[in-house]
Amino acid sequence: MKKLLIIILLFVTNFLTAQTPEKILGKWITADKDAHIEIFYTAGKYYGKIVWLKQPINPKTGKAWLDDNNPNESKRNSPLLGSVLLWGFEKKGEEFINGSIYDSRDGKTYTGKIWIENNTLRLRGYWGMFYATESWERVKSN
Repeated sequence: MKKLLIIILLFVTNFLTAQTPEKILGKWITADKDAHIEIFYTAGKYYGKIVWLKQPINPKTGKAWLDDNNPNESKRNSPLLGSVLLWGFEKKGEEFINGSIYDSRDGKTYTGKIWIENNTLRLRGYWGMFYATESWERVKSN
């Protein structure tokens, strides 16, 4: 009977652990407070897209901000709102690695990793042996 209880306890623990959503999922506000990025999971990897902009309209054009710094000319007329900035991240331990980070401010893409530290999302982009790290806060629900 004792063995049966231990087996049931292990099964329930594994089931609950498998059902626990990753802390990385959800909406985060960028370091400059200009955008909310929603991190989501699909096809075995983690992605992030812009779901809110502090200033959604470009004051020069009176229209939505476009991805006009994109090195791919065919994407320069795409709106920033809804665009994917993080893609291909895989969970390894407590980190999310092997992903790419697109910076729409300069049109560059970096390799990167993400982790949670003290309820803050840390996002690190690499270019060669150099790197920069940003801290994002979780968007508070209303």
